[in-house]
Amino acid sequence: MKTIHTWDICFEQEFNRIKNRGKIVDEDLKNVVRKILDDVALRGDAALFEYTEKFEEVSLNADTVEVKASEMEDAAAGLAKGDLEVLELAARRLEKFHRKQLMNSWRDCEEEGIELGQLVIPLNRIGIYAPGGLAPYPSTVLMAAIPAKIAGVEEIIMVTPSKLGRVNPLVLAAAKLSGVDRIFKIGGVQAIAALAFGTESISPVDKIVGPGNAYVAIAKGMVYGKVGIDMMAGPSEVLVISDGSAAPPVVAVDLLSQAEHDEMASAILLTPSPEFARKVASEVDEQLKGLSRESIAAMSIENYGAIIVVRDMDETIELSNRFAPEHLQLMVENPHRLLGKIRNAGAIFLGYNTPEALGDYIAGPNHILPTGGTARFSSPLGVYDFVKRTSVISFSFESLQKYGDRAAKFAGMEGLDAHERSIMVRLAPKIP
Repeated sequence: MKTIHTWDICFEQEFNRIKNRGKIVDEDLKNVVRKILDDVALRGDAALFEYTEKFEEVSLNADTVEVKASEMEDAAAGLAKGDLEVLELAARRLEKFHRKQLMNSWRDCEEEGIELGQLVIPLNRIGIYAPGGLAPYPSTVLMAAIPAKIAGVEEIIMVTPSKLGRVNPLVLAAAKLSGVDRIFKIGGVQAIAALAFGTESISPVDKIVGPGNAYVAIAKGMVYGKVGIDMMAGPSEVLVISDGSAAPPVVAVDLLSQAEHDEMASAILLTPSPEFARKVASEVDEQLKGLSRESIAAMSIENYGAIIVVRDMDETIELSNRFAPEHLQLMVENPHRLLGKIRNAGAIFLGYNTPEALGDYIAGPNHILPTGGTARFSSPLGVYDFVKRTSVISFSFESLQKYGDRAAKFAGMEGLDAHERSIMVRLAPKIP
């Protein structure tokens, strides 16, 4: 694993290359995505099934595209007891955490004759994209569906690629546990198109959530406006800050746990200790051997992994806030001292005993997090992503008399005559 120093001449170039990976999208790829979206929007099920057969090598029709309720029941019943217990534990912890995010409608009558308020209204129908490429991710199903259910979403639809027409039983069991209403055996761009525009088999949704590959991410971006989306998910990443007090083998395996996600994933260590950097680099190279996803992790480490030696701990904070990582691990003696200095991170893991992998599964907070620096302005998926807020305003005639002339003047300042008149006509003396 390569080591670089912040005082190296090429440091800024390398740091920005890693930070901005995945942000340059090939125009040919965009054109492919746009063509599929337009075709499904135009031809509905016919295009949906054609692309599914072409890209996923499975033949589906209106009768076979949806997972039957009995399949969900059988999947849950057929799991090993230990596997089901783990899913149930994760679901309970997720529900407990996310219930604290509930938002309430409110009403305020701060002045006589004036009522102001806000209605918090759940979305009617949402769509979850559950990846099914390199590996099944039942954890993502739980993370997406449970906060939606808590928010009060009326219908939760899930799309996920199938293998020979069958959906992974862990994914089905997670869907049943978390309250998914309907599941469709489709993935890729065509699945995003179906959720956004609707087809004969699939009703359009109000919002699409969940991660996917580059094609899925681009498709979500292109349908935004027709539907809402959670975020533009990019390659995953972890940034570890260590003062050199952590065990090098533990830091190394935490870096590798991110690198094994996919070849575009990034794993970075920031430390002021050159000796600690050398030990971690050696451990990464050694532990990489024999991983079940060794080739994927190796490519990630080679292209987007780095151990960065800094001048001092203050510089680790500066670089971390610039990178705005999806996952940030503070593996230092007193992580709470650094916590208040962190401005940008999707999730922060404190201390030696809190690996990022814990947050992926059963910690409680959501693992669908902002990536690619978007933690500067974005938040983890939560209950708040599945509601909308509507303002409520009521003025009596007396309160209109109190404030109307100044509102009318404001309209006049902006040159909007009809706005001004709509207020003044209500204040004009009534003719008998």
